[in-house]
Amino acid sequence: MINNIPNIVYTLKHDLCTGCGICEGVCPFHAITTVVKEGRFLPYIDKSCCNNNKGCHKCYDVCPGLGVDLLRIAKEQFLDNDIKEDRLVGHYLKIFTGYSNDYDIRYHCSSGGIVSQLLVFLLEKKLIDGAVVTAFDPKNELMVRSYIARNREEVLKGKGSKYAPVSFNHIVQDIKNVEGNRFVIVGLPCHIHGFRKLEAFDKKFKEKIFGYFGLYCSSGRTFYLTEHVFKERGIKKEELQYFAYRDVGCLGSMVAKGIRGTSLKPFHIVERYQRYYHPLRSFFIPRRCLFCIDHYSELGDICFGDIHVAPYISDKVGVNSIVVRKRQWLDLLIEAQESGYITLDEINVAILNSSQEMAYKKKSRNVEFIAISKKCNGDRSVPEYDITLPKKIRLKRVIDYMQNRCQQFFGRHKSLWWLVSALKKNTSK
Repeated sequence: MINNIPNIVYTLKHDLCTGCGICEGVCPFHAITTVVKEGRFLPYIDKSCCNNNKGCHKCYDVCPGLGVDLLRIAKEQFLDNDIKEDRLVGHYLKIFTGYSNDYDIRYHCSSGGIVSQLLVFLLEKKLIDGAVVTAFDPKNELMVRSYIARNREEVLKGKGSKYAPVSFNHIVQDIKNVEGNRFVIVGLPCHIHGFRKLEAFDKKFKEKIFGYFGLYCSSGRTFYLTEHVFKERGIKKEELQYFAYRDVGCLGSMVAKGIRGTSLKPFHIVERYQRYYHPLRSFFIPRRCLFCIDHYSELGDICFGDIHVAPYISDKVGVNSIVVRKRQWLDLLIEAQESGYITLDEINVAILNSSQEMAYKKKSRNVEFIAISKKCNGDRSVPEYDITLPKKIRLKRVIDYMQNRCQQFFGRHKSLWWLVSALKKNTSK
């Protein structure tokens, strides 16, 4: 290997893959294919096509699983004179709550539907040429696919949360090859980390990006989560006519509709999001997510999530929180409100942080998790961020880390899912 820089075999070997798929899109030799394995999107490397031994290593250079210079890139990106900085949120200009003024979008999209509605506004006003969103793949039940939406209908096909892996494996090439020069990408923190790393050496890609819509993320989930939820409720994916992880109102409910195969009787299951999702804890979380320190998508230009605090938590239709990091996006957000698409209300950073427990965990607990794994397994087992790790590790964090790793072990092995059900019941009473 030239300069001792490996390819993403290194990422896989040390279980640091986020499944983002960006490596496939940047490989100039088409040596990488994204496949589903053990409930996750993972890259498969065709060694006969790989030119890493001749100095390529582009897949390694963009890999967000290996970490990112979060603080450095944020300082380079967010340069407005009145920019503020918060330990949890990162850089920001203003913070809002808000919702779509279209009742159906507000009610059926996650939280207040601001992401979908803002994309519709941008497309209808011809301010962007397209937006990368994620929806269920109609050709493969419950598998998700990312694509470039060009109009309202295509945006709304991608509405709602996806508690499943999301891969952008073909998006890099799609954006570079498609007509247009103003694209928005909607993604999780790890996706945006990878795209920001890509921008450092791919000028053509960078010039076509109009902005990044970041989504708050407590952690990823494998496809096994959905499989387990369905198994417990007797849902067969081949019988489904409609499925959503979160629908019908603020925070929302899992909705599954379909026809039973043998009886031909219709079924309609509605179950509150918190009731089916929260008790599953870390059973279906990939190991890499335990080391993520970015809850608020700190490298996104404008970022969106729930707001779990009064009075917003009492809203039955839907309310988003929004973090704006660039003046351009603040102006566009205000324009969308003045055009009647959305409603906004400015809040302070303390209110937002009080609603996001996971933001605290990522900046404290997960940092200690990195230190624990690094101490036990060496530098290769953890991502690298431009932060200082704690010198002392608390015993309670060691216990917490061991519990999380045990839960993940149970979740990865279907033969042990009876333990998942038993332990889940003990925590959901």
